[in-house]
Amino acid sequence: MNLRNSTFGKRLRATNHDDDQDPDDTRDYGDRFIPTRDRGDMRTSYNLKDDSAPSTPSKKSRIIPSESDALKEQANALFTSILHTEVTPADPPSPSRAGPAVAPSTPTRRRLFNYQSPSTSAPSTPTRRLDTTADPAYSMSPVRAESRHLLESPRRQLRPVCKTPYRVLDAPELAEDFYLNLVDWSSTNVLGVGLGSCVYLWTAHNAAVNRLCDLSDTNDSISSVSWVQKGSTLAVGTISGRLHVYDANRLTLQRTYTQAHTQRIGAIAWNQHVLSSGSRDRMVHHRDVRDHNPRPFKRCSGHKQEVCGLKWSGDGGVGAANLASGGNDNKVCIWDLRGSKRSTSAARVTGTEATPPEDGDVPLWKFHEHTAAVKALAWDPHITGVLATGGGTQDKHIRFWNTINGTMLNELDTGSQVCNLIWSLTSHELVSTHGFSSTTAQNQICIWKYPTLNMVASLTGHTNRVLYLAMSPDGETIVTGAGDETLRFWNAFPKRTVGERAGESRLDYGRLIR
Repeated sequence: MNLRNSTFGKRLRATNHDDDQDPDDTRDYGDRFIPTRDRGDMRTSYNLKDDSAPSTPSKKSRIIPSESDALKEQANALFTSILHTEVTPADPPSPSRAGPAVAPSTPTRRRLFNYQSPSTSAPSTPTRRLDTTADPAYSMSPVRAESRHLLESPRRQLRPVCKTPYRVLDAPELAEDFYLNLVDWSSTNVLGVGLGSCVYLWTAHNAAVNRLCDLSDTNDSISSVSWVQKGSTLAVGTISGRLHVYDANRLTLQRTYTQAHTQRIGAIAWNQHVLSSGSRDRMVHHRDVRDHNPRPFKRCSGHKQEVCGLKWSGDGGVGAANLASGGNDNKVCIWDLRGSKRSTSAARVTGTEATPPEDGDVPLWKFHEHTAAVKALAWDPHITGVLATGGGTQDKHIRFWNTINGTMLNELDTGSQVCNLIWSLTSHELVSTHGFSSTTAQNQICIWKYPTLNMVASLTGHTNRVLYLAMSPDGETIVTGAGDETLRFWNAFPKRTVGERAGESRLDYGRLIR
């Protein structure tokens, strides 16, 4: 029977013609159903890998898990260890290692069969004893003894972290600019936020909001804010290079440096009464706010591009000696304003040039390992001289430095742009916020355990890069800001133990020495 000119055949051809995207394709298969794969992609249909993609996972495309995956990470590490033990067990000791080689000799005994106990001195004698219950031949477990030991060993207890923010605030006009620092939390529990041309103060204990300043009449906008360590003094940097100092209690302007820098001020750091500012003009200026002289008492020029990160060691408290600066030139500089110099022998070990004794503007150390802009800087409050730095999109690494001898302690590939770093005050953990990724933008807040660098938690919620980060004075809460114009508050760290004073590290064992 010919179905070519039948009603069914015409309807079938009409349907195929409507579904086909190519009008020139008029092939007719007659009354037989022969599926065609011309329109399909074999790689997509069968989930085949692209030939251009590497066969092994690359560190460049590492993806941080999207949820808190500390348990999953621990389980994956355990599974990998057991799989490695089962598939590639340790090689048994070779006979040559069991004992000294014995020269061949003519046997003196004439007995054909000789039964004796196994001996470890003779390499030809088997060392396996089947009369012991510990032999693998009698094991009831499907895995080896090494794997059983891993499975039966106690697991490290993971600290629970709430995965959702307990408060979300709208922050209209919060700039999405990697080089700015627009959020800071004071010791008096007041959050300062730069929004457009205004600075707003949010009081944590009563959620009251006050506007500190409005620079719209000067056609200027906020580029950085920073609280003094103890007190209610807030420093504000602007796009035009002005530097303002405000009294937040009275909402009054105390001082203005109209020509603080020639370009925008993206980073500010306090060391008691010393106000340090870093700018796009590549300079770091230091001013004494007690002095009415608008000129800085010291200038530092160690970067070839914009200075986007500044942090004093010890949080700028008593004994703070070193200042860390990060720049768009991918460099990290360590400054000592006391004038001390590193020794020539130490410089020779680290491969850097020794500081000339007559030049005080040369950094104490200069680290070149990052391959992208360094904005994220954080001094470890628990160990003196340890600095954590984070690189931008082309780097994606967190690196840890010993600033006493100028060496790198460790590094961690995060898989995405590192925007901020901050250490916990109640535990030896580090918080990092992230932005652009080599694959999909993840916009995460990650908590890492130091020095193992195991992930404690991964917090998500922002839809844009998490560019801003600050911590509450009690050390329990962190606030993050992003280009999605929201501020999110997270209960990230445990409370202080009873009797532990504020600003006192439980890891500082030196305080226990009398």
